[in-house]
Amino acid sequence: MVKKQELTLEEKEEKVRDFRPIDDAFFETLADDRAFCQEILRVILSDKKLVVEDVIVQNSKRNLYGRSVRLDALCTLGNGTKCNIEVQRSNNDNHLKRVRYNAASIAVVDSQRGDKFRELEDLYVVYISEFDVFHGGYTKYHVDSVVRETGKKVKDGLERVFVNTEIKDGTELSELMTCFLEKEVDNPNFPEFSKRMKFLKHEKGGLDAVCDVMERYEEIAAEKAEEKANIKAVKNMIKVFQATKQQILQIYSETEYEQAVKELEEEETK
Repeated sequence: MVKKQELTLEEKEEKVRDFRPIDDAFFETLADDRAFCQEILRVILSDKKLVVEDVIVQNSKRNLYGRSVRLDALCTLGNGTKCNIEVQRSNNDNHLKRVRYNAASIAVVDSQRGDKFRELEDLYVVYISEFDVFHGGYTKYHVDSVVRETGKKVKDGLERVFVNTEIKDGTELSELMTCFLEKEVDNPNFPEFSKRMKFLKHEKGGLDAVCDVMERYEEIAAEKAEEKANIKAVKNMIKVFQATKQQILQIYSETEYEQAVKELEEEETK
């Protein structure tokens, strides 16, 4: 195998130059820092005394939640509460269901069989998007569980906070959200944010970390592209050549075969 040539410092700076905090791959590395997460959560959750004790990101070796759960940054706060920070650029999904799925998945992993439900840990979800999810003209939204008949809020241990970079209202939060759109951040109001950005964009240790995450994302994207092409090929083998499952599995995986069959069935029902 040919060893991949190491990029120079200047080449790495050029590679990460256009990344912004709102970008998934970059945010994962940006958020792998307790002081940064603490600073932004103090603003988002309006708690200047909030403490972040620990942070786990998607590719961390300490991530026990699996790849199916999106952990841009799972923070443990000083009071033991968990807070999952997610960033989202594209507006092509059901965001409330995404939040519900990830929150439920975290709760399942954190709970132990036989635990009383009252022992289930509380969880905050902070959802940072490049658009106003609810189109209400606010920078921040709190989504609560409410008893319809009484109008009273139910405390079920899940707090959902949606913030966005779209709305500009002159608040400290809006100023913070604007930083998420910048390729360079040097804001005295957010010193930890600025310090972390400088480290990742211009210092060797930070550049190495960003490039490592980028390579992992590129590998995942290549794997998904290959799987998509394989599924298309399997569908073609079934439709055009009436190939049997046994024949297909000599070339492709069981998972790819099952996905191809599922897609063909869905196409027939349309």
